[in-house]
This record gives sequence, structure tokens and C-alpha cells, in this order.
Amino acid sequence: MPPTTIATPWHFPATNGLFDMSDLRNVVFVAALAGLLAGLVLTAMQIYATVPLILQAETFEGAGGDHHGEAAVSEAEDGVEAWAPADGMERNLYTALAAIVTGVGFGLLLVAASEFAGGIAGWRQGLVWGFAGFAVFTLAPGLGLPPELPAMPAADLVARQIWWIATVAATAAGLALIAFRASAVWAVVGVALIVAPHLIGAPQPVSHESPVPADLHHRFVVVVTVTNLVFWLVLGAAVGALRPRFFGQADNARTSFA
Repeated sequence: MPPTTIATPWHFPATNGLFDMSDLRNVVFVAALAGLLAGLVLTAMQIYATVPLILQAETFEGAGGDHHGEAAVSEAEDGVEAWAPADGMERNLYTALAAIVTGVGFGLLLVAASEFAGGIAGWRQGLVWGFAGFAVFTLAPGLGLPPELPAMPAADLVARQIWWIATVAATAAGLALIAFRASAVWAVVGVALIVAPHLIGAPQPVSHESPVPADLHHRFVVVVTVTNLVFWLVLGAAVGALRPRFFGQADNARTSFA
């Protein structure tokens, strides 16, 4: 009789075997390489398009009596000065470090999630997964909590974090039900999960008055959204291109939706 194997969640269809350390090493390699590439692309876009808008908004800090200005006054009274990287090379280096770490972290999530679904077959399918990541982590939470510039009012941090995490989880679960469950009922449940956080509503500040011009904030929201879209598409395509080199061909029967 052939040996009996126990099914576990860590079963990679492409390897026809149970999860082992080589699979974990491959996950890390693919995520690290794809994350490094996507992080470098994100760094270039941020330095070119995002950082100049942030520097422009920082000139409004302390004006308008918003909570940021009050926090700065409180820190001055306590003799505490908030640290920030110096403009120029130091800021760019920290921007690059943050972007690369972000890329590798999201790369790990993307590779792990796609392997549970059978793996990404190629760079084209990777684009689909990348767009899904963009929808989950940027588009959906951004509808309720758009990117903020310095000197802008904001709701309580903990409340915003709770809503952001709940929105990401609900959107991811909803998309998974729509993509992987061949049932109209599950599709309806998936849509309901995606919509629910927005019906509840994101935490909002007491007042939306801000010294930052509305057109500057609008440009910032557009730039952040576009740069994140490019970041996720590059990350997904890179994972799709690299994956066959480490795991072999994906289980197309389970990933044919893309």
C-alpha cells in the first residue's frame, strides 16, 4: 500500500507534497526578490511625486489650530522634539528602506495567499493578484480614510487602525469568496463583506478644517493611489515571473479565474 499522507493547509499543489523547509525558503526568496524590485520602483515614484507634496504640506504645520499644531505645542512645552529625517539624502534613504521593507512584507503575504490558492502561473496572472492586493490594502481603506498630509486633522488613531484592519480583512475575504466559490450565494456574501465597512463608515475628525489647500490634498491622494497601484502591479508581476523558477508550474485548475 502507498504511504498515507495527512492533508494540511500547507500543501503546495505544484510540488505534490507537504510543506517543508525548502518550500518556506522558496516563499521567502520569491517575496524578497519581488519585494525588493517593487520597493525600489515605489521609492523612485515617491521621491519624484510624493515627497515634494509632503514637503509642501509641511510648510502649513502649526497653522490653523488643528490637532497637529496642538501636538507640536505640547511637545515643545514638555521639552520633547519629534525626530524626523533631514531633507535630501537622509530622507531618501529612509524612504527607500521603508518602501523595500513594505515590498518584502506585502510580497510574503502575496506569495503565501497565492500558494494556498494553487500558485501564480505567470506574470499576467500576477498582475491580477497585484490588482487584488491594491484593492484590499489601498483602494478599499482609502475610500474611507484617504491619505493624509501633515497639518491635516484626523480622527483617533486607534479607531482609524481598527477600521482599517477590519476593512482590509473584510475586503480580502469578500474577494476570496467571489473568486474561489462557484456559487451566487457566496458571491453575494462576498459583496456584502466588501460593502459593510463603508456602510458603517470610517472614523472622522471633529472638524475637517485644515490649512492645507484642497487642491494640494487632492493631488496627494491621486499620486498616492497611482503609485500604490503601480507598486502592487509590479509586485504581482514579479512574483508571477519568479514563482515558476522556485515552485514549478502552478495548479492552473485552482487558479483559472485569472
